Amino acid sequence: MKNTKLTHVDPAGNPSMVNVSEKTVTKRTAKARAVVRLGREIMNQISADELTTKKGPVFQTAIIAGIMGAKKTSELIPLCHPLGLEDCQITIEPQDEQIIITSTATLSAKTGVEMEALTAVSVAALTVYDMCKAMSHDIVIKEIRLLEKTGGKKDFRIQEK
Repeated sequence: MKNTKLTHVDPAGNPSMVNVSEKTVTKRTAKARAVVRLGREIMNQISADELTTKKGPVFQTAIIAGIMGAKKTSELIPLCHPLGLEDCQITIEPQDEQIIITSTATLSAKTGVEMEALTAVSVAALTVYDMCKAMSHDIVIKEIRLLEKTGGKKDFRIQEK
């Protein structure tokens, strides 16, 4: 099986880590978002932009978990390069019956930081689910997506409507 379009497959069709040794170090950033529908029951308990359950402060715990997840991305995603993040910021904003989790990851390196930003919001969303599931199992992680990336060969930014 030969497919030259896939970056993580060698000419013989075997899994392969991308060789970045000849690439130039540049500042790279990536921003990702997760949308989590909590429902009215849980949202009614959110006051002052925070929700606390028997397990503790939900948003603060999710932010810490998301940052920890971003730092361990290469241990979770096969063939992902281990990166020393220079910054990872996560915000959580209530909106109607859902929350918007956003992460921005930054570093200077030879490869991008998209997977770290995506992992951060994924782990934060799963942490919210875990901490709130005793209140309702009708929680839905609706969307996880890359919003933008800069650095490297080309920049990317979604065109939101």
